[in-house]
Amino acid sequence: MPTLNWIGKDKVINHHREVPFKILEHKYGFNSTDGQINEQINSGNKIIHGDNLEALKALLPEYEGRIKCVYIDPPYNTGKDEWKYNDKMDHPKIKAWFDKVVGKEGEDLSRHDKWLCMMYPRLVLLYKLLNKEGVLFISIDNNELYNLKLILDSIFGSSNFLGNIIWKNATDNNPTQIADEHEYILCYCKNKALQKSEWKSINIDVKQKLLDIGKEFIEKYDNLNELQAAYSKWFSKNKAYLWPFDRYKFIDYGGVYTGSQSVHNPGKEGYRYDIIHPTTHKPCKEPLMGYRFPEATMSDLLNSGRILFGKDESKIIELKLYAEEYRAKLASVIDLDGRKGAYDLKNIFDNKTIPFKNPKTVDLLEEILSFTTTKDDIVLDSFAGSGTTAQALVNLNKQDGGNRKFILIEMEEYAETITAERVRRVFKGYNDNIGSDSCFDYYELGKPLFIGANNEYLNEEIELEKIQEYIWYSETKSAYINQKNENSYFLGNNENLALYFIYEKACMTELNFDMLSIIKTKAEQYIIYADSCLLPKDFMMKNNIVFKKIPRDITRF
Repeated sequence: MPTLNWIGKDKVINHHREVPFKILEHKYGFNSTDGQINEQINSGNKIIHGDNLEALKALLPEYEGRIKCVYIDPPYNTGKDEWKYNDKMDHPKIKAWFDKVVGKEGEDLSRHDKWLCMMYPRLVLLYKLLNKEGVLFISIDNNELYNLKLILDSIFGSSNFLGNIIWKNATDNNPTQIADEHEYILCYCKNKALQKSEWKSINIDVKQKLLDIGKEFIEKYDNLNELQAAYSKWFSKNKAYLWPFDRYKFIDYGGVYTGSQSVHNPGKEGYRYDIIHPTTHKPCKEPLMGYRFPEATMSDLLNSGRILFGKDESKIIELKLYAEEYRAKLASVIDLDGRKGAYDLKNIFDNKTIPFKNPKTVDLLEEILSFTTTKDDIVLDSFAGSGTTAQALVNLNKQDGGNRKFILIEMEEYAETITAERVRRVFKGYNDNIGSDSCFDYYELGKPLFIGANNEYLNEEIELEKIQEYIWYSETKSAYINQKNENSYFLGNNENLALYFIYEKACMTELNFDMLSIIKTKAEQYIIYADSCLLPKDFMMKNNIVFKKIPRDITRF
């Protein structure tokens, strides 16, 4: 398998191990009913402000092996510096990291070397966080596509490459050589053998069911009103089982269809013309940025019956989409106007100027996540930007009654004012968009778990439960669940391994025969932490006891 070498690779290949564990410091909770509150909500939705390398490491004790899907939109490394999310890899925090990790070698790095040094340890931690059926999607363009593919092959294994999605997102009217009209989304999985042979196969069955029932009703009813009434009655009884077709509540002699498809032009100014309402004979309300179709195309859509009108001219028209046209597979080419992301953001923030040149569109993320997640999965975005991933998950949960959770990480200062604010507005509802009965907790990176010149001492300013979480994770590589049904020192039993952490902040602890009286749990092996141990070695071996010294500075005692 081809390998990729770059300046600084030897310094970062194992850097994820050296990244300090930090706690996540809770700042506030938010729910759509009460707004912002001080209490921790523990809904599972998290927004984290801080360097994503340290934040990913901080997530390991709770989330290693639990994330179903990762989507990230990292800097494309274009060399441009036109907006707040720096795309030149010379962000002060990144430069400081290079100086510390790569050292003097960093002075000679090209921007491609720097980008690879930045990405590699983050990808390793993302791999650890994915569960055994987990999937990773990364948006990228030509600047780093081939470098990214090689380092992903080395981390995930080339056999776990699922494919490269082409996102046709623009029209290049002034190409210098070849028209640049698309980006890429690389897709890898943790273990290809565990992936379903066909994502969303249930949707194929539901689609066929709708096509069959539509055909049955069309053959039975000659009157359009009777046809719609019969189908509406059937639809209301079966809607709960029809996702993602639970919006396909209409029927005509062309088949079952939905009318919720937008005709607006995303981003820049679209086409302006009048569409006359067939009943009131007045011009219909225009979309904010105009229509996406030229007038001739709109005329064809009107003549073919593909445009739906509201009760009067005050409602924007909609495009009719038949169930027959629904894509039942995740396509390798997605044709979706990239300008819609900026339109989405303007709509949420009431047309305020937001410092994002090309935010991803909600539709793109919905498309990807609908194929790869089910109702209770966790999705992680460690380059969260404006928070598009969270909005896409909220929309999917509305569609199927799901309970998908999001974890967003953003290092820039707008993590609170834009990322979290967008999620708040989506939860509360904006313009004509209905809100969601959802909540999240907002965190910042807090103190490190270890201190000292070489991080050799436990930071005893950290709350005890956070220390216990780390001890449990370090021994079991699983999330800590409080099992203190025995005593305060007992952390739990994991596959016949009983774990004890005999710790007192104000004094030294000792593992001796008297202390053994606290152990009530029967297990095949015991790991016991304390400051010192007086048990004979042969006794410990006979009883399968492993002693581990608590790493703290005892000179103060």
